[in-house]
Amino acid sequence: MADPKGFLKTQERELPARRPVSVRLMDWKEVYEQGDAATIRRQAGRCMDCGIPFCHHGCPLGNLIPEWNDLTWRDEGRQAIERLHATNNFPEFTGRLCPAPCESSCVLGINQPAVTIKQVEVSIIDQAFANGWVTPHPPERLTGKTIAVVGSGPAGLAAAQQLTRAGHTVAVYERDDRIGGLLRYGIPDFKMEKKHLEGRLTQMMAEGTRFRAGIEIGVDITWDDLRARYDAVIVCTGATVPRDLPIPGRDLDGVHYAMEYLVQQNKVGAGDDILGQIDAEGKHVVVLGGGDTGADCIGTAHRQGALSVTNLAIGKQPPAERPENQPWPMFPNLFEVASAHEEGGERKFLASTVEFLSNDQGEVRAIRVAETEYLDGRRVPKAGTEHEIPADLVLLALGFTGAESDEISGQLGPQFDARGNVERDGDYQSTIPGVFVAGDAGRGQSLIVWAIAEGRAAASAVDRYLEGKTELPFPVKPTDRAISV
Repeated sequence: MADPKGFLKTQERELPARRPVSVRLMDWKEVYEQGDAATIRRQAGRCMDCGIPFCHHGCPLGNLIPEWNDLTWRDEGRQAIERLHATNNFPEFTGRLCPAPCESSCVLGINQPAVTIKQVEVSIIDQAFANGWVTPHPPERLTGKTIAVVGSGPAGLAAAQQLTRAGHTVAVYERDDRIGGLLRYGIPDFKMEKKHLEGRLTQMMAEGTRFRAGIEIGVDITWDDLRARYDAVIVCTGATVPRDLPIPGRDLDGVHYAMEYLVQQNKVGAGDDILGQIDAEGKHVVVLGGGDTGADCIGTAHRQGALSVTNLAIGKQPPAERPENQPWPMFPNLFEVASAHEEGGERKFLASTVEFLSNDQGEVRAIRVAETEYLDGRRVPKAGTEHEIPADLVLLALGFTGAESDEISGQLGPQFDARGNVERDGDYQSTIPGVFVAGDAGRGQSLIVWAIAEGRAAASAVDRYLEGKTELPFPVKPTDRAISV
């Protein structure tokens, strides 16, 4: 185990410093400074190596957290990355983007600040890439079976890597011009620079995975044609239908979905020219929605030079401490200050947007907001509390309602459930034989760690479907919910 007295000697939770706000707003580089190796080892040494490591269950991937904490504390970086890669294809993604339900399940967290599991994880993979320890693992033999993966987000990439290593010929189709899905265009560079994605794609191509960018299934190739070409198909298209806010003024110029805004900035960051780019420079920006996507919009608006940024959430401000109805080891809903929040702007809770107001040119100039009150369990605007907030740009970051169904249902014909997700059985197979579903397309909007876990599990199911058996791990079933989620 790690230092047997580590959690007694080091009770402080130490995280890498964020770069000064005044500095990081001048570029799009990642917010956090490089972690100090001695600090990382000291924090890894706080791991108690519990008799029942609840962090395993808090993580949908079942990461072997005490093991690689111990190896990090012992400065055995190469062995640590081997144990980390045993359950997680892409720790460079989860270490930066996952909200770390494992830390909420940390036994040490009962009476002390939890182990900095997420930071130890990202330090292991960064060290591995820096030292050339992340190498291709091509299959020893080819099965002759072919698989199409539709969508190149974390679920699609995880499924593709697992199946390629099992010896199948895998092609990943992506409708965007570059591979990566939300990892490429939905995540701002200040949260994850794209060099981390490129490094992993280089490994996957060397292993034999084939990537087909700029091809939309259902448009450029029909779903029937795809099924005819391949022995199995995995749908990993995500839950990309944004939740709308159908109130007066919704059609005004300057009211946009968050993903329209974030995708354009990521394309500009990649060197593309975007005609008529949605830009916050010199504008009063209002972001509706208090989640991660909303925070991404806030940080992006600050870097573009917004005049002001206001973030509105319809619900109550979450508590700062774990509430009684969300005891350990559950994942609590807490008030968090993301890096984007500390960069400026104003956050308002219990704010119900009633109307978008127009200027003479048909552009949004303000929004009318009221306080939120709860009536019969519903959140409604409180009469007599309406007021205006200046707004030249409004970004809707209200979550997503399911998978895009038009081409899938019209051509492929699988069943969809009441939540807008593609139905699948316990082996991730849809109602169409040979067509499997993984990630948000079947689960609904969720965490990156769930996407990777489902991609790995679907790969195991596809391998068994094609070969009659499989040696690939099956980490989660479609109905699983980790104790901390």
